[in-house]
Amino acid sequence: MSRAAGTTGAGVAVERLGGRWRVSRPWHPGLRPYLRSYAGYWEAGSSPYRVRVVPTGRAVVVINLAEPFTQVSRLGVPGPGSGRIGSLVVGLEDRPALCEHPGGQEAIRLELTPLGAYRLFAVPMRALTNHAVELSAVLGPEAGELVERLAATRDWAARFDLLDAVLLARLGHSPAPAPEVGRAWQLLAGSGGTVQIARVAEEVGWSQGHLIRRFTDQVGLTPKASARVLRFHRAVALLARGDAGPAAVAAACGYYDQAHLNREFRALADATPGQLVAARRVEGALAQ
Repeated sequence: MSRAAGTTGAGVAVERLGGRWRVSRPWHPGLRPYLRSYAGYWEAGSSPYRVRVVPTGRAVVVINLAEPFTQVSRLGVPGPGSGRIGSLVVGLEDRPALCEHPGGQEAIRLELTPLGAYRLFAVPMRALTNHAVELSAVLGPEAGELVERLAATRDWAARFDLLDAVLLARLGHSPAPAPEVGRAWQLLAGSGGTVQIARVAEEVGWSQGHLIRRFTDQVGLTPKASARVLRFHRAVALLARGDAGPAAVAAACGYYDQAHLNREFRALADATPGQLVAARRVEGALAQ
């Protein structure tokens, strides 16, 4: 094991997954409504690697405790990408990205619900859509101190305690999302992205224009773009189970036909359905 293995406290589970170690424990009850994943990890080796990230309908925080990323670039978007970036925040996405790292990574990674991210970050989520920004851009100067303290703490239970305390403190002083936006997200997610936006607006009692403005501010994507990502995410999950082929999955997820599903996979993941399902997953990303 690397030096990060150290000692672990009660309730902490450590497992080896390929070339890295993953450490986790049950989430704090106060954080559970806002999380979809929360774990630490470190690499057994130090070889450079590149992974592809595809949209999931979640925001991501990566707190780097060792080497920073070399580059995070958005596929299909002009520009040089992020350049060297350490601890980062990524808002919701509707296109794939490539992340490059020199190897030897040690980090804590969180996946947040869209409205959980809105509460924790306390910024308009549209500003983070399809962007990877330094943690300090969201948390301010305290971000650097937090990373330093986490890196200096060798016990993983203590690391989680420290991060839990910071997250819970932010939740105690953060804006609550509009109940209508929360209900709109529930309707979209519950239907796998197939419910009509007009029906969502009617259900929450807003005009479509007002729904789009408030939803985009607090979620990051428009309702229509969110529905597209949710359909894609459901299709990936169904294909990964292996119970049905692409044509049946296309019909179940609300695509016109298999050709439509294939086009959406190209647009959102730059891959065919078969390539995406076969790809090796590394902490929510696809190994290149």
